[in-house]
Amino acid sequence: MRLTLRNIKKILQCSIGLKCPRCCKGSLFKKRFSMFSHCPECELKYEREQGYFIGAMYINYGATVFLVFPGYFVTDLIINTPFWFNFCVWGVVSAIFPVFFYRYSKSFWLSFDFILNPNS
Repeated sequence: MRLTLRNIKKILQCSIGLKCPRCCKGSLFKKRFSMFSHCPECELKYEREQGYFIGAMYINYGATVFLVFPGYFVTDLIINTPFWFNFCVWGVVSAIFPVFFYRYSKSFWLSFDFILNPNS
């Protein structure tokens, strides 16, 4: 596969849809937190080695910080809520958001790796 902006855009769209970055047809997940080992359509191996998805943890952490950190300060400036209330609300968001973003962080990591190394 030749890397062009169109191909990169297609791969990223597949990652948003939680589909295989190679064929864009096969699903990444069997259940909510259970991932296939290979693509059901094209047999792309998802987890290449032990610890492969540690990068997905960084993506998940970064997305959480990117949401919570500015959210806290914007809420404080606009609504002017008490410190304890604002702190508790964004603390709960920072605990719950990574659970919902888990599948997308794995999908983005797999797609990012496929863009950089499409032949493996």
